[in-house]
Amino acid sequence: MKRVVFVLLASSALFLSCEDEVNDPLIPNEEEVITTLTYTLTGAGSVHTFTFQDLDGDGGNAPMITVDTITSGVSYNGSLSLLNETESPAGNITAEIFAEAEEHQFFFQSSDPALSVSYSDTDANQQPLGLLSELSASDPGDYSLTITLRHEPDKSASGVSDGDITNAGGETDIEVIFQIHVL
Repeated sequence: MKRVVFVLLASSALFLSCEDEVNDPLIPNEEEVITTLTYTLTGAGSVHTFTFQDLDGDGGNAPMITVDTITSGVSYNGSLSLLNETESPAGNITAEIFAEAEEHQFFFQSSDPALSVSYSDTDANQQPLGLLSELSASDPGDYSLTITLRHEPDKSASGVSDGDITNAGGETDIEVIFQIHVL
């Protein structure tokens, strides 16, 4: 009988300690696995797609990157889609980011001010998110566009709400560089 009571008490203590660890705010959430980022631009009656896909993660095979040519002087509506294609069916990371909008922000860094991106969506606190954006290029040329997703950035830090990643902090979930040709 003593042995049964001891086993029950030990099991209860183990269950409670595991439960506390799961709910402990000091233990970080497991980061999302993002294998694919697609940036879709719609404007002037056409759709352009930029895709980054790295199914085996860091190392191994190089990621596959595809980029469409865009036209200067056109304002494009942009939308981001992120997937975890290590699962079947693929996990929709976009939905997770939207659900946790206050904890995420995309940053768009251009190699030249002639290529600019602005936010078209916000989180519940009216801070930028970046799943939706507007992209335009004022001049023809070749540009690079870096898209970075930060987890738990300091959205109130200087410049962050304007898209400046310098003071954002947080953890980078994914960073992709697209080389864009603008006609």
